[in-house]
Amino acid sequence: MSSRGLVKGLLGTGLALMGALAIAQAPAPEPALAHSAQDAQLQWGPCPPFMPAGCGLAVLHGDPAKPNADVFLKLPANAVIPEHWHTSAERMVLVAGELSVAYTGQAKVVLKPGMYAYGPAKLPHSATCAGSGPCVLFIAFESAVDAVPSAAPAK
Repeated sequence: MSSRGLVKGLLGTGLALMGALAIAQAPAPEPALAHSAQDAQLQWGPCPPFMPAGCGLAVLHGDPAKPNADVFLKLPANAVIPEHWHTSAERMVLVAGELSVAYTGQAKVVLKPGMYAYGPAKLPHSATCAGSGPCVLFIAFESAVDAVPSAAPAK
């Protein structure tokens, strides 16, 4: 075998071994999951103190202290969320109820189940759960989960 053939053979073997090692060291993929707002295994925790009584949060995926966490927000019928803002942008889908949302400087929007809404980071807003039943809102946060009353200064 020529030296050129030997080099090609060793190089090919080395690359194959490196690829196998990379695959062997790759982290295990996280499991897929699915939840409904009625799932008994959801752990509902309290909302920040300025939110209305009966408000609850359930973490669906991720760590709320880190980027890219998903949560359900549950509000009792007729609950009013005072004006507040988030460090993160929010991507939302209303799961249940009817939620009226007002962002500063924009027309009020009434969300119905299945409707998507986007809320820019640090844009103050308020909301009211209208109707006779509770509201459940899916929220995907880009940054850590927070809610700051508008009376608090923006960071």
